[in-house]
Amino acid sequence: MAIETANPADAIGAAATDWQGEGFHGARSKDHRWRRLLWSLIYPQRGQRILPTVPGTLLIAVALGIGMAAYNTASNILFITLSLLLACLVFSGVLSWFNVKRVTWRLRVTPPLRVGRDQAIMLELRNGKRVLPTYGLWFDFQATGLAKPVRQALATRLDPLGETRIEWTLRPEKRGVLAVELAAVGSLFPFGFLRKIIGSDLRREVLVWPAPVEYRRFPLVSWRQPGQGEQNATAGQGGDLLALRPYAQGDSQRSVHWKASARLRRLVVRQFATEMQAGFSLWVQTSAEVWTRPEQFELLCSFAATLAEDFFRAGRLTSVALNDGATYPVRSVRDLELFLDRIAEAALVDQSYQPSTSAGAGRRFNVLTFAPDGARGVIAYVDGKPAAAA
Repeated sequence: MAIETANPADAIGAAATDWQGEGFHGARSKDHRWRRLLWSLIYPQRGQRILPTVPGTLLIAVALGIGMAAYNTASNILFITLSLLLACLVFSGVLSWFNVKRVTWRLRVTPPLRVGRDQAIMLELRNGKRVLPTYGLWFDFQATGLAKPVRQALATRLDPLGETRIEWTLRPEKRGVLAVELAAVGSLFPFGFLRKIIGSDLRREVLVWPAPVEYRRFPLVSWRQPGQGEQNATAGQGGDLLALRPYAQGDSQRSVHWKASARLRRLVVRQFATEMQAGFSLWVQTSAEVWTRPEQFELLCSFAATLAEDFFRAGRLTSVALNDGATYPVRSVRDLELFLDRIAEAALVDQSYQPSTSAGAGRRFNVLTFAPDGARGVIAYVDGKPAAAA
């Protein structure tokens, strides 16, 4: 299954095929629908169950007792009472079946997700029935790390041909791939004697970014600055035009070069050279020989993600790299999000890498690297000098 990215345009659930439920069967002939209806009442589909509740169990026990008494006494009143009780059970099952018929649902998870932050998981409902509304549905949600499913109920009725949403608030506890699924759909409508349960395989996977952490900076004298009149080849607010590049999501509209865009028939933005401001390259190594404590490694991932975001907001993040992977420039929000995705999936490796073998690390100044600081902390170095610690 494809992993979701932090691009809102890639939000899950946009296609019609994401709809599931009792109403998603496509067009069928009228004769075929009636045969399918009768067969589904006799032999339900796989994953569907009808179980008695506690009141339903008591009602069945009472019906059995009245049936035995009616058979022994041949009393017409007892037989009429028994038929009424059985009719209630059958009518309850039929209405419960009609309650979920032609109801479809779709799961939407909108990235980005962060560790320790609440995230709304949306379940969209659609009632395809033209006459009957839907009542009393409940939904069991499951996610990675949860010991048991979380149940959310439909608080109001779902009108014929109507739509509504159910929101579930999830707080991820660790970074990485988070699987969210709709485990089951159920109904107690109308009398609560029977519980109809429909199994669901609706599942979505999304990346969870590390949680932001607090850190302290050391004196800026240890952070190398460009010399007098020196400029960095990175996007900034300097007066010199550096280059034109294609428009990327997150770029300001004020940076769009409209004349060049009209000539090229595609959006391009201006890149200016930043004067008198240090740009930083961030290089994260996940060697198992260095990071021997799991909690310290998780702090590294959070610290690196926090520094990357802070430097990007300040316009001082030029490039990023992970282990021996290629160093790629950070020019837009999308580039930063791709790096955070890689940090979310980062794992310990058996090798350690030297700056001289990293792509560009030995040829650039202001390269941020990380190392353990004691038993719990993490320290960041700029060209071998302490710069910040978490």
